[in-house]
Amino acid sequence: MRYNTVESNGRISVCYSANGKIFGGIVLSVLSVLSHTPRPLTFYLLTMDLTDQNEMFTPISQRQAQILDKIAKEYNPENEVILLDETKLFMRELSHGKNIKNGFTPYAMTRLLLDYADVPQKIIYLDADTMCCSDLSQLFDIDISDYEFAAVLDKVGHIWVRYNYCNSGVLLLNFENIKKSGLFVKARKRVNKRKMFMPDQSALNFLAKRKLILPYKFNEQRTIKSDTVIKHFCQGFKWYGPFFRLYNYKQWHIKEVHEKLGIHDFDRIYEKYDELDKIYCFNEA
Repeated sequence: MRYNTVESNGRISVCYSANGKIFGGIVLSVLSVLSHTPRPLTFYLLTMDLTDQNEMFTPISQRQAQILDKIAKEYNPENEVILLDETKLFMRELSHGKNIKNGFTPYAMTRLLLDYADVPQKIIYLDADTMCCSDLSQLFDIDISDYEFAAVLDKVGHIWVRYNYCNSGVLLLNFENIKKSGLFVKARKRVNKRKMFMPDQSALNFLAKRKLILPYKFNEQRTIKSDTVIKHFCQGFKWYGPFFRLYNYKQWHIKEVHEKLGIHDFDRIYEKYDELDKIYCFNEA
């Protein structure tokens, strides 16, 4: 695997997509990145106001972004948080497609609008339900100059869908090549015209011409290991008695993370979150 040494001391750009209701989850994820990554970081927060569709679909607010920016700067004064409201773009590009109701929130599809955004050519996209276990530079410095994006195989999808089917919860994106190939333009057309399960993820997988498959340590969807860089709290199956059952515990479900998943790797992050919550009252921000 090749690494881009030119960028080894430079700024790392990270993008999330979420609504205001799970702001606490974003805070936890960002804290995990800040705790392990000393290089300057820019966090882009993609959000939308879709309260006309669902009262829960409130956008991340300017105040929430300002709080997160202040927290990020406590770790490094060069860190910054930038809020990107994608409401108008989403309504124009994706709101009338066949996958607008698909079992996932519409916010999952906002990543497909990033080619319109004023973001760097190279950026890491993280789902809100991810936690960093070590320095994120290990992912960012991978050379993807010959690829549209890099991602890890989906634990289930690469067996049941396609051998090279990747999980889109962690993406290392190269927008120079994405714009040249028109990947995101084609992906938007696909999700608008064809009903699919996990539409944005499937569209990227089926349409990408050049993707780099990464080791599981960059998107560990099951048990945390000694070399894990990012833990993804996505859906999984676990043996409970005589049956396998679906579970979907996120990092903010702390009791379940401890008792059901047996994960204590982020306890210091939880302690830091509680300290900051007393100051900023995240649920009221």
